[in-house]
Amino acid sequence: MTKIPLRRFTARVLPIDEQGRVLLLHGFDPARPESRFWFTIGGAVEDGETLQEAAARELFEEVGIRAGVEEFTGPHAEALIEFEWGEYAFTQDQSFYAIRVGDAVVSFEHMEQIEKDTTTEYRWWSPEELESTAEVVHPPDLATILRKITEGGR
Repeated sequence: MTKIPLRRFTARVLPIDEQGRVLLLHGFDPARPESRFWFTIGGAVEDGETLQEAAARELFEEVGIRAGVEEFTGPHAEALIEFEWGEYAFTQDQSFYAIRVGDAVVSFEHMEQIEKDTTTEYRWWSPEELESTAEVVHPPDLATILRKITEGGR
């Protein structure tokens, strides 16, 4: 099956709690539901948005946490990646922004339906847990990025 090519620019969000753990989502590609993975919150920049504005919007839409644009730090990492998801073949520029969230309450209430259908759970991860897990985590170097943020201060 030929995939639809899609080029996009994304803001990836790294919500960090008081223990220095990052909030990740767990889910799957609807074309391959048997392959589960952990991933960062975030998504494509919409017309007229800055990356930080997209980060704030995605944080609310995906996990129900409201934050002001000025609360984000970064980008702490940037990458160009290619991957397939559903019927699409993505080429994606991604920029990773961090935000301190304290004791945040997570909610999937504002997700789009396809996100609700393919996101199974959330979890807070320490750098040590990210380094030692056998589960698939995107991006693979997330523990290094997280350490850079938490050890480098806010």
